[in-house]
Amino acid sequence: MIGASTRLFAVLGDPVAHSLSPGIHNPAIEAAGVDAVYVALRCGAAEVSGLMRGLAVGGGGGNVTLPHKEAAAAAVDEPSKLVVRTGACNTFWLEDGRLRGENTDVAGFRGAVSSLLGHTARGLHVLLLGAGGAARAAIVGLTLDGAASVAISNRTESRARQLAAELGDGRARVLPPEDGPGGLRFDLVVNSTALGLQSDDPLPFDPSTSAPPGAVLDLVYRPGETALVRAARAHGIPAADGAEMLVRQGAQAFECWWRRPAPLEAMRRAMEALRREGGAG
Repeated sequence: MIGASTRLFAVLGDPVAHSLSPGIHNPAIEAAGVDAVYVALRCGAAEVSGLMRGLAVGGGGGNVTLPHKEAAAAAVDEPSKLVVRTGACNTFWLEDGRLRGENTDVAGFRGAVSSLLGHTARGLHVLLLGAGGAARAAIVGLTLDGAASVAISNRTESRARQLAAELGDGRARVLPPEDGPGGLRFDLVVNSTALGLQSDDPLPFDPSTSAPPGAVLDLVYRPGETALVRAARAHGIPAADGAEMLVRQGAQAFECWWRRPAPLEAMRRAMEALRREGGAG
C-alpha cells in the first residue's frame, strides 16, 4: 500500500508513455519488499534538473530516457566516471546530500550485444545509427569490448563527428548522411535513434536496400517488436530490440538506489509478461 513513507521513483522523458520501465521496476520493488513506487513522467528539457533533484531529495530517484540524458548529466552533483565519459546520465539518486548520477546503459548495452550474438563485440565492424545519449553509451561499450571499427551515421553530421572524436578511441569514422551505409557490410548494426518509437516511423536502416549485416540491435523497444526488428528477421538477419538492455540497465539502477542485489529474475519475468501483453494487443 502506498503511504507517507513510500519512496517515489520515476523515468523522465519525452515521449515516455511507451516506457516499459514501470512494468519492470514495480515488480522488482514488490519482489524486494521495499516501500516504493515507480512511475513515468513526461517532461521538457527545462524541467529535468528540477524533477531529478525533487525526486531525489524526497527520498526517491529514477531514470532518464530520450531525449534528456545529456541534460541529466549536467544536472547531477556527483557524476560517475561513465557519466563523465559518455556525457549522458540515465540513473540518479541522492547520497550524502548530493545528487548522484550513473550511466547504466553502458553495462546494459554490452550485455544486450552478448545476449544477441553469443559473444562480445570484440573484432566486429559496427554501424551505429544516431549520435545522442544512447549512442554515447553504445560507442563506449563497443570500444570497451574491443570492436574493430565503428561507422557512425547521423542526420546531423557535425554531431556524429563530435561523437567519433570524443569517444571513438581512434576506431570510429563518420558516414556522410547523403551517402548512408550503401553497399558496406557490417557485422552488427545498432540503432540508437528514436526512430521506431512510433508505429509510423520510417525504418532507420532498411535491410532490403543495404548489404545484409550479421545482426541488428535496435535500442528502441515497444511492447511487441519494433519495425526494424521485424524487417531484419524477415531477411533472415538475427535481431533484437532494446528489451534486454532495458532489463540489464534497470537491474544496475536498482542496485544504485537500494544498495542490494536486484531481483533480476523477477524483472525478466515482468518483461516476458509485457511482451505477451504487447503481442496479444
